[in-house]
Amino acid sequence: MRAIWKGAVSFGLVSIAVKLYSATEEKDIRFHQVHRADGGRIRYKRTCQVCGEEVSYDDIAKGYDIGGGEMVILTDEDFSDLPLSTSHAIDVLEFVPAEQVDPILYNKAYFLEPEGTATKPYLLLRDALTDSERVAIVKVALRQREQLATLRVREGVLLLNTMLWPDEIRKPDFGFLDEDLKIRPPELAMATSLIDSMAGDFQPDEFTDDYRAALQEVIDAKVEGREVVQPEEVEEAPAAAVDLMAALKASVERARAARGEAPAGGGAEPTPISSARSAQKKAAEKKAAKAPAKKAPAKKTAEKKTTAKKAQPAKKTAEKKATKTAKKATPRKSA
Repeated sequence: MRAIWKGAVSFGLVSIAVKLYSATEEKDIRFHQVHRADGGRIRYKRTCQVCGEEVSYDDIAKGYDIGGGEMVILTDEDFSDLPLSTSHAIDVLEFVPAEQVDPILYNKAYFLEPEGTATKPYLLLRDALTDSERVAIVKVALRQREQLATLRVREGVLLLNTMLWPDEIRKPDFGFLDEDLKIRPPELAMATSLIDSMAGDFQPDEFTDDYRAALQEVIDAKVEGREVVQPEEVEEAPAAAVDLMAALKASVERARAARGEAPAGGGAEPTPISSARSAQKKAAEKKAAKAPAKKAPAKKTAEKKTTAKKAQPAKKTAEKKATKTAKKATPRKSA
C-alpha cells in the first residue's frame, strides 16, 4: 500500500506521527469508451465555451455559479488563505460510545500507521480505546476539505472513518409515513418469529459479487475466443401474497426447514411446505412397509422345497417294503 497522507494525531498533549492509507478498494470492472468500428479510444478535449480554444490543466480555475450566467472565479491563492488548522493534524475532540454514531454518517475508511518513534504512543492510544470501548471524534483535512471523522480499533490498527456532516444527511419525506396503517399483534409476532428463524452471525466472507464474477467470465471468454455461455436464469420471485400472515408463516416454515429444524407447534395449520413434507414422509413409510412383504413368498417356496425333499425318501422306503412283502407271500411252483 502507498501512503496518501502524512500528519499527526493530537491526543491531548501527545502528538503521534502517522501515515494514512486507504483501507478499502473498489473491485468494479472498468471500461473505456471506444469506437465500435475499430476499437479506438474516445478522447474528450477541454474546450472553453466562450472562445472555443482547448484549455490545459494549468489554465483551469474553479468557478462558482451565482446564477444569471454570472460566475465567481476562485484561484489557488484564494484557497490557500482559508483557515485549515487541521491541514496536517488529526485533532481528537472527544470520546463517545460507538453505538451513538449513526452508521449513515460513515463515508470512507483509512488505516493509520505509526511513523518513526511514534509506535509507543500509537499503541497507547489503541489500547486505551479498546479498554474504554469508545471511539474518538476527530477533525481532519483531506484534499483541502475539513472533515469530521472517528478513530476506532480494527484488527490491532487504528482506523479513521471520515463522516458526512449532519446537514449532508437527507430527511426522509415519503407519503406512507403519514398513513394511519396499523400492524396487528399476530402479524408482528409472526414477523419477529421469522427474524428469529433467520438469525445468525454476520460472516462477510460468505457473500460474493456474483455479477462481477459473471462479467469477468464474459470478458475472459471474449479474450480466449470461445463461445460465451449464458448463465442460468434465476427463478422469478413469487408474486406478493395477499394474506400477510400466510406469507409470514410460510417464510418461517421455509427458514426452519432450511436449518433442519422441526416445524413449530405440532397442531398448527399445515402450510404448503409442511404438507409436502408430510406427503413425502407417508410415501417413505408405505414403501418401507411393502418391502418385507415381497420376501414372504420366497420363504414359503423354500419351505415347500424342503418338505418335498424330505417326503421323497420316505416314499421310496415304503415302496421297497411293499415289494419285499409281496415276494414272501408268493408260493413256489412244484417241479
